[in-house]
Amino acid sequence: MTDKATGLKIAADMMGQEVATALQASAGSTRFGGQLGVLALDHVFCGIWARPGLDLRSRSLVTLGILIALRQPEELKVHVMAAIRNGCTVKEIEEAIYHATAYTGFPAAVQAAAVADEVLRAQGLIQ
Repeated sequence: MTDKATGLKIAADMMGQEVATALQASAGSTRFGGQLGVLALDHVFCGIWARPGLDLRSRSLVTLGILIALRQPEELKVHVMAAIRNGCTVKEIEEAIYHATAYTGFPAAVQAAAVADEVLRAQGLIQ
């Protein structure tokens, strides 16, 4: 596992500074579910995204495939933009969705395409 500063930088680069700040602020929270941010920072950003072996772009493509298979449209919205920030192109995201049809089925891929279309249009990345 990497240090928290590196994990926070990865979170900020992928998700935006607001998310990284919220993750950091969750330390010491006493509200219900307040430690989810700490777990996300420690396990996801410091433990998984910071691992050697795959670059962030590759990890984003893997994550998109997993979220498509799990049919998690809200999380997929977040990770479409994270994939762009991690160096994936619009075409690569589109191809990942096409690839998913063979392994997750057309309904999951069609849902993912609609989600990605919404996010990419909102960002002005496609027309």
